[in-house]
Amino acid sequence: MYEGRAIISLFSGAMGLDLGLERAGLTTAVAVEVNPKAAETIRLNKPDLPVIVGQIEGVSSKDILRLARLKRGGPCIVTGGPCCQSFSTAGKRKSISAPSGGLFRHFTRVVADTRPRFFVMENVKGILSAAARHRPLNGRGPGNPPLAPDEELGSALEIILEELSELNYRVVYGLLNCADYGVPQKRMRVIFLGSRDGEAIHLPVPTHSRDGADGKLPWVTLGESIGKLQDPDLECVEFTEDRLKLLRQLKAGQNWTHLPAKLHREALGAAYDSWGGRCGFCRRLAWNKPAPTLTTSPIGRATTLCHPTELRPLSIREYATLQQFPDDWRFSGSVQQKYIQIGNAVPIGLGAAIGNMFRQVMESTASDGLPKNAKVSLGEVKCGDPALEERLANRPKTQLHPARLLKSRDPEAKRKWLESVAA
Repeated sequence: MYEGRAIISLFSGAMGLDLGLERAGLTTAVAVEVNPKAAETIRLNKPDLPVIVGQIEGVSSKDILRLARLKRGGPCIVTGGPCCQSFSTAGKRKSISAPSGGLFRHFTRVVADTRPRFFVMENVKGILSAAARHRPLNGRGPGNPPLAPDEELGSALEIILEELSELNYRVVYGLLNCADYGVPQKRMRVIFLGSRDGEAIHLPVPTHSRDGADGKLPWVTLGESIGKLQDPDLECVEFTEDRLKLLRQLKAGQNWTHLPAKLHREALGAAYDSWGGRCGFCRRLAWNKPAPTLTTSPIGRATTLCHPTELRPLSIREYATLQQFPDDWRFSGSVQQKYIQIGNAVPIGLGAAIGNMFRQVMESTASDGLPKNAKVSLGEVKCGDPALEERLANRPKTQLHPARLLKSRDPEAKRKWLESVAA
């Protein structure tokens, strides 16, 4: 039924990645999803698709193959975005030591058991810098013990790459900006691509760029995507009155930095005494730019996504359009549950770009099933972006608070502590 084109979808959510791959001619054969409302969304739109609802830890690869009507080695692609909160740069990062951070091991388990021709694993940008065991910033610097190797930046990625290598696939990974693939959203995602047979997989070639240089199309803007969208239902959550008071003072494209200085503490709350960009606080979007990353809540203090000209968050319909879901795709659950499903999804355009790359690779494969290109060593894991590879090789092993927030402001003490990490 699905021979040569079957997708096994893990951590399926609202199926953004899978819908993108399907645009390239692939077919989802089974989905595995723990969120009951997301599972209902899948059934609403794909009533004939087998859906396994439950934690992947309790789902056997044998059952996945049975429901997909496939044998070991039969799937074309295993896809999935293991829960990424532990790797996010927002909030308390626990990294790979957290139960959710280790879910990628269940992804690799299914790949090892089912042996698909290819796999795609997606995650947030923070996975590149995460430590396998996160130490809070307040526990770093002079007056604190030196970092252990698994507390250093990038140690989680080292573990992931090592375990991907053990699958004996050819693996390529990189950091992609969804806007470079026609998505009206500047959303950075890390993609791991694997080939069982050593075929010439590569990161998808961008079709768009910020200014449309080098023969590419310019990025798709918010205005081009939803500026003329008809949304009579206007299904959305509401800002609190204290947020509205601040947002009323901002124009399209502005955020808290454009408020009078006397209002900055009110706008930022506890983050006023923190540091970093904080660009998501009291943010109005701009028509002439792509949207920023859609989060699971457009009304969060640090994740405000206010309409450019109206005093409201982006609606469910606008969210779905920016993620490129089909107009007739329905979402189950409360308004907040819908935001979560859409915000967690991979934009359709990125999935389609990956799917088209796989299709081109499959079309270039010789009729005997072997790649036309020269064979490569299986178990090889490479970064597909030389510039990113160089940045990762030269990154610091840790990050400290600014001097004003350290326990000791003695520059010599700071230097010695950093030397202990580098040793």
